[in-house]
Amino acid sequence: QVQLVESGGGLVQAGDSLRLSCAASGRTFSSSTMGWFRQAPGNEREFVAVINWDSQTIHYADSVKGRFTISRDNAQNTIYLQMSSLKPEDTAVYYCAARNDRYSTTYLPTQQYAYDYWGQGTQVTVSS
Repeated sequence: QVQLVESGGGLVQAGDSLRLSCAASGRTFSSSTMGWFRQAPGNEREFVAVINWDSQTIHYADSVKGRFTISRDNAQNTIYLQMSSLKPEDTAVYYCAARNDRYSTTYLPTQQYAYDYWGQGTQVTVSS
C-alpha cells in the first residue's frame, strides 16, 4: 500500500521557519515528480512547489518564491519543504503529492489532477 506521510507542521509566529517532511512508503518515488500543495480554510487547494526526480528542475508558486525551498532525498524516499519568513497567509494544511511518472525532466505540473498519490496533510499555523 502506497503511503505519503507528512510531518513537521505546527504553530509558529510570523517570521519563523518550519521544515516539513513527506516520507513515502509502499513503493519508491526516486524517479517520480513530487510536489507540495496547501489548502487554507475556505479556499481551494493550491500549488506550492514541485521538484523533478533528480532535483534539477524546480518550480515555485509566486507567493512562496524566495521564502520556501523544496528538496528531496531519494535514498530516504522523502521530500522536504523548508519554509522561512512565514506569514499569517501561509496558514494552511500542507499536502505532499507524487506523480506516477518516471525520470521526467521538463514537465512540472502545478495542477492537482496531475498527481496520483497524496498524503493526509499537516497543519501549519502562523500567528501574527
